[in-house]
Amino acid sequence: MAAQNAFSCRTIACLALLACLSNTPAVHAEPAFIVGVGTHLMNVDIPLQKPLMLTAEAGFNSVRDDIFWSTAEFAPHHLRITPQWRNYLRTAKDQNMSRVAILGYSTYFHDNAKPRTPKVMKPFLNYADYVTRQLGNRVSFYEIWNEWDLEAPKDRQLALDYAKLVQKTAPVIRKNTRNAIGPQAKILAGAVTPGGMDFGFADPLIESGALDLVDGLSVHPYAHCAANDSNTPEAWVRWIAGYEQHIRQKAGRAVPIYLTEMGWPSHQGACGKSETTQALYMARLYFLARTVPNVKGMWWYDLFNDGPNRRDQEHNFGLLNEDLSPKPAYTMMKAIAPVVRDFTYDAQASTLTQDLYQLYFDKGD
Repeated sequence: MAAQNAFSCRTIACLALLACLSNTPAVHAEPAFIVGVGTHLMNVDIPLQKPLMLTAEAGFNSVRDDIFWSTAEFAPHHLRITPQWRNYLRTAKDQNMSRVAILGYSTYFHDNAKPRTPKVMKPFLNYADYVTRQLGNRVSFYEIWNEWDLEAPKDRQLALDYAKLVQKTAPVIRKNTRNAIGPQAKILAGAVTPGGMDFGFADPLIESGALDLVDGLSVHPYAHCAANDSNTPEAWVRWIAGYEQHIRQKAGRAVPIYLTEMGWPSHQGACGKSETTQALYMARLYFLARTVPNVKGMWWYDLFNDGPNRRDQEHNFGLLNEDLSPKPAYTMMKAIAPVVRDFTYDAQASTLTQDLYQLYFDKGD
């Protein structure tokens, strides 16, 4: 017999049931949903044990970080894997968290440019080949570039060039992970920004067949600065649901979608919320994300604040302060993670209207 819990919230809402939701965590070999977080730890020379322990204790089952091209290629055509990268992947695995690694960003040795020309594409593919041969399935997900569309989400040629990058990079990753030790790594493409979501950046991925070469589409659906009352969790989930439907119809099939970045800053200023509201919004976002078909996981951006300036948006996305002390969002995550991660969303028993969201989650015996 299934144990059943409900989550309810009215538009500006409540989260009244959160404490009881987390009282009976489920344990499955594979989670119903990936509850992840961006960490910004792979490229800094600091001890990893404490921050990754705090990550696991919060209930996260996945981490995401960067394998910078500019770091891997430390001299022209000379590549390396840093000790910190290996240590990070090992420590995260020991904490039972899957690992998302971003392949990307430009390098001084190759014009500080995206690989849109043969001149830059060739060394990028050499970098991708080297990294994936060396790390293999120590990485759980390889994500091809990060927010390629950021500077020009309406530019179709930019999108077409990204599709070409995916078509060339995905087979390299697949080849290098096919016979490596451990479960084969999945490949994600997109890392689509909000602008790219609205202006069809992923459409050429589908039209070219590039999306068929990877295991899922990744998107970054930030909404903290959305206009016209669209910057609430409830408006956000309607946007995500519409986007998922568009992708599914365009592809003619269900497409696994991974929200590899999502966050809400707690700075003092435009688009910011209080730390308490950040925590409440985060909970609503995670529960509501479970209602959208084919959304496989969400990675919060990010683990800890990037700096001490409370008026700087980029300093205040974290669940922890920069000294690793907890913000309210960290405590909230500990409460909600077991249900979001391990329970199954029951759409038939749930109610979603303009004014009422009552969500049911089942835990099978």
